[in-house]
Amino acid sequence: MKITRVGVLGGGLMGSGIAEVCAKSGYETVVREVSDELAAKGVSRIESSLAKAVDRSKLAAADRDAARGRLSATTKVEDLAACDLIIEAVVENLEAKKELFRELDRVCRETAIFCSNTSSLTITELSATTSRADRFAGLHFFNPVPVMKLVEVVRTIATSEETIATVVDFAKSLGKDPILARDNSGFIVNRLLVPYLLDAVRALEEGVGTKEDIDKGMELGCGHPMGPLKLLDFVGLDTTYAIAEIMFAEYREKRFAPPPLLKRMVLAGRHGRKSGRGFYEYGS
Repeated sequence: MKITRVGVLGGGLMGSGIAEVCAKSGYETVVREVSDELAAKGVSRIESSLAKAVDRSKLAAADRDAARGRLSATTKVEDLAACDLIIEAVVENLEAKKELFRELDRVCRETAIFCSNTSSLTITELSATTSRADRFAGLHFFNPVPVMKLVEVVRTIATSEETIATVVDFAKSLGKDPILARDNSGFIVNRLLVPYLLDAVRALEEGVGTKEDIDKGMELGCGHPMGPLKLLDFVGLDTTYAIAEIMFAEYREKRFAPPPLLKRMVLAGRHGRKSGRGFYEYGS
């Protein structure tokens, strides 16, 4: 199947990044948000990212203009009806995602492929709300999307081989390096990463070391570019907490259970870089 027009549900950090790489790669790209204000904010975020790429000589001005010309925004799900492939990147809430896919299933052509950028929910449960389980897959990008090369392509027991081949080729066309994952909560990366991050919180909670020494130990001792507590601040403590809750509900294993310290920090509004304070403090 030839992909020419891509729809992106959500213009937040992940959605705008996905839309940017699609537009830069030659695809007509439509971003859907719930309000005009959020749609404009998402487009502004993309324009700012494209401008920075030009300033850093990573993108020609003509290519920036061409990418911007392929990009449009809307508040109507119906405006995605002509898309060949749709990528959902809204809040990590099962019911919100299900409702969107029900709407899309009613308005989109039968051949359209649906993908979710979820990092923890199972693709099978999302696809069950549609009439196209064979044309439904996970397409999990990593933040920041324009920079990170990896994409997880997630196959359910119902996803067709043709769909997987199309989605893999599409990911490669974006300049990404896809890996195939089975449809388990967390897929490959978060199934391994989340317990590691939670263990770092437990280590701090239990006084194993200071936050600085825990991070330095993993950076210098294991060659990690960023220590686990710094990484948690970057990802978002609230985001990690929500993912851990979903994964614990799926597996019922202690290693996926969010530690009390993480829960208290989220309740206190210490969400990391985006709130100005997490395990570390950040200037405005």
